[in-house]
Amino acid sequence: MNRHLRKAVVVTAAISAGLLMTACQSNSTGSGTSSTGQHQSTSKTSSKTSSKTSGTAKKSTTSQKTSSGTTAQNASKSGQGVTGTFTGGTVSYLAPGKYIVSVPGKTDQAFFVADDTRVNGAGTICGSGQCTLDQLETATKKAAVTADVTLKKGVATLVSERASTGSGAKGVNGTWLGQVSYLAPGKFTVSGPKGAEQAFFVADDTVIKGYGTICGSSASPATCTLDQLETAAKKGLDATVVLANGIATSVTEDH
Repeated sequence: MNRHLRKAVVVTAAISAGLLMTACQSNSTGSGTSSTGQHQSTSKTSSKTSSKTSGTAKKSTTSQKTSSGTTAQNASKSGQGVTGTFTGGTVSYLAPGKYIVSVPGKTDQAFFVADDTRVNGAGTICGSGQCTLDQLETATKKAAVTADVTLKKGVATLVSERASTGSGAKGVNGTWLGQVSYLAPGKFTVSGPKGAEQAFFVADDTVIKGYGTICGSSASPATCTLDQLETAAKKGLDATVVLANGIATSVTEDH
């Protein structure tokens, strides 16, 4: 009986030991699987974060490129420059090839000159006639010059000096009856005896009388504007011109 009891105890101990070993192995396998799952989950999260960061970086780069392109486009548009005529202003030197024209009541306008810019003088830039760009630069460095400026995309096509009694210009005095023709803003010619032409300038106080061609009518003459004189002279006009120091004091349409 005692021997059978001892065998039963030994068998029971063996079975218990086997069960314990199986349980340990099961726990070890489960723990390993959990660790692997955690590692895989961490890798996936890291990959997603990296992907989102990369996507954000790409969007930021795209945004920067778009912004840069818009800025460049706007700069290109602003670089087209101003087109128009600035009458009765003063021209001052800014830098080589760059000037500014100031017209009363308007914003100052910077502009450039080019090799084909025409410069007409009236005693300050140069004598009556066409001047050089160097003469324009020299004159405007000393003082602002009264002139009309025509711009195309920010570049002057014409700079035409306006003569004034205070400029020291020595112009022609006298009276001419003949055809008046337009030369440039504020500048005209009148044909004299034997077909000779005399250039002259107009000023704000030039009196212009019209009898139907410049303005008004033969029955009702009127005082015309400088713009009306310019328009008529471009087509052809006969008038009596009285000059004092190269500037017309009056232009009276022939009637």
